[in-house]
Amino acid sequence: MSHDLDTRRRRATYRAHHRGTKEMDVLVGRYADARLEAYSLEQIDRFERFMTIPDPALQQWIFSGEGYSGIEFEDLVNDIRAFHGLGAKAS
Repeated sequence: MSHDLDTRRRRATYRAHHRGTKEMDVLVGRYADARLEAYSLEQIDRFERFMTIPDPALQQWIFSGEGYSGIEFEDLVNDIRAFHGLGAKAS
């Protein structure tokens, strides 16, 4: 199980660094480098679902801090924003 979790963490980190736009590669990739090592299986599951969201939506949420209030990933977006010093409040 630990081996599988480590593999999934590495894959999720790789995907975070290869999103498609340079800005999102940096923002989500650096966050993944810093946080995913401590993620549980359930957190990795959720992060993998988060990674399926298109870059334009993630970019809006992360940069503007708007449009993600009440969604499954609200706390994750807030954590990414706080990690990069962008604040943590959803509108």
